[in-house]
Amino acid sequence: MAAILLDVDGVLHVSGEPIPGAAEAVRRLRADGHRLRFVTNATTRSRVQLAEELRGLGIEVEDDEVQTTAAAAVHALKGKRVLALTMHALVGDLEGVELVGEGADAVLIGGADEGPETNLVFSYMNLARAFSELELGAELYCLHRNRWWQTKRGPMLDAGAFVAGLEYAAEVEAVVLGKPSPLYFEAACEALDADPQMAWMVGDDLESDVAGAHGIGMKTVLVRTGKFRPDAVERSRVQPDGIVSSIGHLPDWLEEHL
Repeated sequence: MAAILLDVDGVLHVSGEPIPGAAEAVRRLRADGHRLRFVTNATTRSRVQLAEELRGLGIEVEDDEVQTTAAAAVHALKGKRVLALTMHALVGDLEGVELVGEGADAVLIGGADEGPETNLVFSYMNLARAFSELELGAELYCLHRNRWWQTKRGPMLDAGAFVAGLEYAAEVEAVVLGKPSPLYFEAACEALDADPQMAWMVGDDLESDVAGAHGIGMKTVLVRTGKFRPDAVERSRVQPDGIVSSIGHLPDWLEEHL
């Protein structure tokens, strides 16, 4: 039996539409005795909301089985004054962090969403304010630095572009709190009481999921859904330990390879 980390967006659903066979695959993985943790860079909804959405898709999951980047942010930013450009739904998960409008010790950049709130959070004035705080000495943190994500309308620009812009303008380097940060994967393995070398990461992103998990010695499976692009796999030096058509095929693949 294995400890398995499952990415959410692109693996279990795309824009809220379930990947065929996802719910049954999760049920079967549990029945086969595997320990599961749902790991996501989603930064537009709280952990409770994310778990509720998965249950609404028929996926069996408890709130505390979902690991988000917000918990990593609370740990890293405790005791600091933080200017946060994040979606409002995430604020509750940042309890313990002192959020301020100026005089910040740190600037925290969250992720983009498909809705209009993204236009407000990442407006020019907000990004300029973040830049000003960085110029005054604040440190730059980001929940992730994804360049894009897959939606039912196609690829959409993510907040990694804004992180890169602030890094360029302020001549600083952001601290990444979510995937592919080693600390994020280590925390997930620790929650399952698993040795990383005996654990698996299942995702759709070569950079955040596969390379990040390989960084701490995990094995990986890439799904052909979500962000998967065959040409990207062919070009990349990063290669997963296995590729399956979708999460629905994962239980059979694991039976053959474990």
